[in-house]
Amino acid sequence: MKLNKLLVVLSFLCLNAKAQVNTGPRITAMGGAGVALQDVWAAQKNQAGIALLTKPIASLAYENKFLIKEISTKSAVFAIPIKKYVLGASFQNYGINAYRETQSGLSLARAFGPKLLTAITVNYHQLQISNYGNTRAFSVQVGLQYQALPNLWLGAHVANPNSSKYAETTDLIIPAHIQFGGSYTFSDKLIISTELEKILDNKADFKTGIEYKIIKAFAIRGGVSMNPFKQYAGFGLALENLLVDFGISSHPILGYSPQISLGYEF
Repeated sequence: MKLNKLLVVLSFLCLNAKAQVNTGPRITAMGGAGVALQDVWAAQKNQAGIALLTKPIASLAYENKFLIKEISTKSAVFAIPIKKYVLGASFQNYGINAYRETQSGLSLARAFGPKLLTAITVNYHQLQISNYGNTRAFSVQVGLQYQALPNLWLGAHVANPNSSKYAETTDLIIPAHIQFGGSYTFSDKLIISTELEKILDNKADFKTGIEYKIIKAFAIRGGVSMNPFKQYAGFGLALENLLVDFGISSHPILGYSPQISLGYEF
């Protein structure tokens, strides 16, 4: 049974030869609707979201895909303010021994006043498939966020608009995708976020999520996405400079994927 599930997952990965980007437990627990959120994990979602960070912050995450011990995603993000800019870096390693993706990114974000945030990112991709070998590619991403109202942020993000390929001799494309969305802060306790994402050759996906702070140091989160229908949940704990987040997603066919992150604000 377990072997059969692993083979199904392997087939799923190979048919979807694209980076399975982990956006961290907080954004994941909110249904992945993070294009208009500000967070260090925006370095993996919409890099404009790191532009308002005022202190260096780093976070590490581990995800167990579909509760199969052979499949995991290891991720790391880092952001540091430098004068008028914020420099961000991200890294993740995903897959199994037969199929493995590695992605590294370097971002430069800037706030033009308190309302307009922008960023550009260059990613380096590496793909390893058994009996095939290694191949590499570069891609770019551009993101922005705008504070339309005191409590409303709008976000937009475009990844790999020229559909870079891993190699001229293969058909393994890193699909272009575009995201639009918004986040609304009802109070210092409640945030609701939404997003519409379109990936090349796929149907559009609508996502929405909520974050509620029970107390200042503890938040609970939940969300859904529509294509396919997936459910998400999680929580976050902030202890002075230490940040601990947990999230879990539920795929209708492949099952649950829990993840945890540990962050530190310097």
